[in-house]
Amino acid sequence: MLRILNTLTGQKEEFIPHNAPNVLMYICGVTPYSDSHVGHGMSYVVFDVMKRYMKYKGYSVKHIQNFTDIDDKIIARAAENGSTSAELSQKFIEAYFSDMDLLGIEKAEYYPLATQEIPKIIEMIEGLIEKGFAYQSDGDVYYRVNSFKSYGKLSHRTLDGMMAGARVAISESKENPLDFTLWKKSKPGEPYWDSPWGIGRPGWHIECSAMSLEYLGESLDIHGGGADLLFPHHENEIAQSEAFTGSEPFSKYWVHHGLLRLGDEKMSKSIGNLVTIRDAVSQFGKDPFRIFVLTSHYRNPLTWSEEILEGAVKACARLSRIVNTVTMGDKQVLDPATYREQFEIAMDDDFNTPQALAILFDLARDINRSAKKGEDVQELRDLVKELSQLLGLDLEQKNSQGDQADSFIELLITLRTQFRDEKNFAMSDFIRDELEKLGVSIEDSNDGTEWDFS
Repeated sequence: MLRILNTLTGQKEEFIPHNAPNVLMYICGVTPYSDSHVGHGMSYVVFDVMKRYMKYKGYSVKHIQNFTDIDDKIIARAAENGSTSAELSQKFIEAYFSDMDLLGIEKAEYYPLATQEIPKIIEMIEGLIEKGFAYQSDGDVYYRVNSFKSYGKLSHRTLDGMMAGARVAISESKENPLDFTLWKKSKPGEPYWDSPWGIGRPGWHIECSAMSLEYLGESLDIHGGGADLLFPHHENEIAQSEAFTGSEPFSKYWVHHGLLRLGDEKMSKSIGNLVTIRDAVSQFGKDPFRIFVLTSHYRNPLTWSEEILEGAVKACARLSRIVNTVTMGDKQVLDPATYREQFEIAMDDDFNTPQALAILFDLARDINRSAKKGEDVQELRDLVKELSQLLGLDLEQKNSQGDQADSFIELLITLRTQFRDEKNFAMSDFIRDELEKLGVSIEDSNDGTEWDFS
């Protein structure tokens, strides 16, 4: 049974959707004002694997992911480039989809844009004002945080604690420094839309509430994003949505992944310490990038490391070699059901991809040993391919160089064995040492010599 660590409760809970087998999932999308970086890639690989695995478990997943295509950063960047906000955001939306294709990310059912959901956003704001949860002030509209009694339940904070630690500038237009913007009055030269409160544009938080309500209904099964969105963005979404609909929970399960860091800092477009998805895939490949992400549990922070990526390249080669090698054998000895069960146990435990990958590599090792004994391993190879695809790994061999390298390594291993039999240990050790320099590890046993890429 699939269990998910729910940020809302802080507990690992059995996954029971509102209307099984249907799953309603909303994932926060990007603000398209520059190229997507590997931090974005990490996020969408994580949710892609969750979606793939839920579908494998028999669920039908309806996945919505937004684009915040109007905000201060887009307006400023468009002004720098001499373009409009719409032109700039469209350019990077197209770039985003190209990047996701590079990573093998399955598409959401729909990608709503903030600028196309203005009527729904205005409807929600009007409803919140009418119910006393929001107020207008000189063309702006603010959410009245004190009016929502359970504000802070996602981030497990209290209003008093937030006020004590707040760095919020006092504003004469706000009743409370913690009140947040639902509608923002436009400045001269900025894009704007007509509203009952004058020309302006939506605040950041309200768009996700409006989009999830419009496309998924009043209550979601899963809402996800990075840990940096937990507060205030997701906290504010809960307050807006539950106040407007009068029903809870807005989302039954909240899933937050750790952040990708470059050195001591979070990778961020605003800081500029970026490695683009395009550059990463060009240098290391799609499958190695995905393995890099999945070797760490999604809730943990991850540090960008080219050394680890190079190790992931070798790991991919190991799995690819197992999947794409054709051998004939006698009876099947290993039981595929055992490995499938272990894989499922790992993934059912809050999508434990590091453990799932470890099981895949154990299976690859056992296949290698069984094939050398002349046993039938084809069904096991098919299982490696199937389970790898659940993690979004293709394991394709684009040419025959891998097979040629394997044959050459096998030849060197045979020569080394011959030297050992002749007690020419100097040549035997020389071959072993040279292979280790090439990243090939050797293990001698009573059953013979096994090798793999280290």
